[in-house]
Amino acid sequence: MNETKKIIAERRIPDALTSKDGVKIKSAKEFEKHREYIKKLLEEHIYGHMPPAPDHFAVELDNENARFCAGKAPLRTLTATVTLGKNKFTFPIRAVIPKSEKKLPCFVSINFSSDVPNKYLPIEEIVDGGFAVFAICYSEITADNKSFRNGIAKYLSPKRRTLSSPGKIAMWAYAAMRVMDYIETLDCIDKDNVAVIGHSRLGKTALLAAAFDNRFKYAISNDSGCAGAAIKRENEGEHIDQITTRFPYWFAKKYRKYATDEYSLPLDQNYLLSLIAPRHLLVGSAEDDLWADPKSEFISTYMASSAWELYGVPGLIHNGEIPKANTVLDKGNISYHIRHGMHYLSREDWQIYMNYIKRQMK
Repeated sequence: MNETKKIIAERRIPDALTSKDGVKIKSAKEFEKHREYIKKLLEEHIYGHMPPAPDHFAVELDNENARFCAGKAPLRTLTATVTLGKNKFTFPIRAVIPKSEKKLPCFVSINFSSDVPNKYLPIEEIVDGGFAVFAICYSEITADNKSFRNGIAKYLSPKRRTLSSPGKIAMWAYAAMRVMDYIETLDCIDKDNVAVIGHSRLGKTALLAAAFDNRFKYAISNDSGCAGAAIKRENEGEHIDQITTRFPYWFAKKYRKYATDEYSLPLDQNYLLSLIAPRHLLVGSAEDDLWADPKSEFISTYMASSAWELYGVPGLIHNGEIPKANTVLDKGNISYHIRHGMHYLSREDWQIYMNYIKRQMK
């Protein structure tokens, strides 16, 4: 038994390819039906119910900086309007689209800052790599705090929150999905090569967005840790108790129920990752980011890989050993890498993600 399988057995991590009746899922056709069961588990127990598609969605141009990136990639600031019944909510999108005669792949980047560029978003390097970027700032969707009366939260969450009302992560993911609605209207973008990317809590958000919206060809989670890419059961980093004490508003209220008994939770994060199959999943870890628990992030990709195999495509290609820093496993439809350093979305991470997508496009 290899090292990873031994850890999986010791932690008693549930298999995402097991139906609610305990039957093993053995084909892609069966898994397509099984997806709805996994989504319901995620909604009920962790993130809350994903909001419905808007009744109407529109985007208008506010201004354009034609000199941005030396004029090779104008920066457009847009206002997106989401209509839900009688309610309307607006949020900004910042689009950087290089001048090109061919359709461009792109990133939907869920950001901590409204600035373009910012410390996690080296925009000129991304543009030089041949990508467009559509950036949203999470706090401009709804504030990262316990109030559900600000931003889009006041329209998506009832005044008396139920156990499975959507948390903030679901709302931020919902906004990323709306950006995808806009991208579908653009002739300049290669809609078959759109990635959603986030770091830390926004890595959790990117995974949820891609799990519930298969228009995203690539789901990129950077140092997303607990409730992101990392397995919860007996992990070595942040636990449910800690994350739901500090940030209960990120999740459904029911998630707190499992704070001291992670084994009573009827799923683990490999379930979330499996929903990306058979598309492309990219998970990045950092050696010194012990709070995000790189080992548990790797184990989750390892376990989720079986969903890709149902479709006859390779998931994670590996030797079964826990990878050490400076390792990139990117030959399958799942890419996992761990670099030296701490909790950060670095240029090294961006280069790994861009290189992977460019290889897939060939």
